[in-house]
Amino acid sequence: MSMKFDIQPASNPTSEKDRVAKLVDPGFGRVFTDHMAIVRYNQAKGGWYEARIEARANFQLDPAGAVLHYAQEIFEGLKAYKRDDGGVNLFRPDANARRFKDSADRMAMAQLPEDVFIEAVEQVVRIDRAWMPGGEGSLYLRPFMIASETFLGVKPSSEYIFAVIASPVGSYFKGGPAPVSIWVSENYTRAAIGGTGAVKCGGNYAASLRAQAEAIQHGCDQVVFLDAVERRYIEELGGMNVFFVFEDGSLSTPPLGTILPGITRDSIIALAKDAGKTVREEPYSLDQWRKDAASGKLKEAFACGTAAVISPIGKVRSVSGDFEISGGAAGPVATGLRKQLIDIQYGRTNDPHNWIRKVF
Repeated sequence: MSMKFDIQPASNPTSEKDRVAKLVDPGFGRVFTDHMAIVRYNQAKGGWYEARIEARANFQLDPAGAVLHYAQEIFEGLKAYKRDDGGVNLFRPDANARRFKDSADRMAMAQLPEDVFIEAVEQVVRIDRAWMPGGEGSLYLRPFMIASETFLGVKPSSEYIFAVIASPVGSYFKGGPAPVSIWVSENYTRAAIGGTGAVKCGGNYAASLRAQAEAIQHGCDQVVFLDAVERRYIEELGGMNVFFVFEDGSLSTPPLGTILPGITRDSIIALAKDAGKTVREEPYSLDQWRKDAASGKLKEAFACGTAAVISPIGKVRSVSGDFEISGGAAGPVATGLRKQLIDIQYGRTNDPHNWIRKVF
């Protein structure tokens, strides 16, 4: 299914002077571009209709709008990167589009065709290309969908709004990635088998905030969750997947099922295998992590996701005691993979898996 977007440029866009000022230090997710994409869904009207690019504006939602009561909501996160030749790359938008469909399916929401998802993202990048920051900055794109039917019965909505907004973001780490400290959450869990752990829905993130606040109270940057059944195995961080690197050069990462199938995670597995490394997707317990860090068998641990790409983990804190990984310094595997991934994203090196989609 392809849809033609009706393009309606903003009548009062941000002035160049104001835009340049905002792009000096945009931070993350605080500055927004002038436009958004909107596609509506109505079961009675036969599905998706009215695809538009228009000025970014508030939604009008009835107080009984389904999303406000039963949280039927999903989202994605991806970035557009400016190449040295002035063109713009997207990184694996097809994978985001696929995951968005899977999320919709699990949340009993209407599934947006993948080509409409990609077209909406590209149209926003095209119309707001002046908002692309230079250097290690990028344009963060947030596609999302909410249930918009007006009713208070508990059932899947028959109306949805799909939208894409964009936010210029600076480099996540000024001067390279500093190792992060993480807090092991032993009171709160993220997801159980059959739950929504593998889905990018707002409720998962809301449920992680209390544990993240606890991490900050303990002087840590991030929280890591254990499995919901045995409370032993590492799952993922509040918003990132996790990898372990061993002295024999192999990598290990928790298996899919209850965790988000991260696109950065999937890319790292592919790049590590390209380099001849063994990558295992298997359960890894907190006790084993502690033992392997103490014996030196574990050389590195790092988190990964769209926003930060790769964050080395230097210190792990928990009720049952703290430990460091390789003296708390960033390791060569994390640093090397991060550089390789960023070079592919910005078009500075060859793209062996055809991950890049050039917008222009």
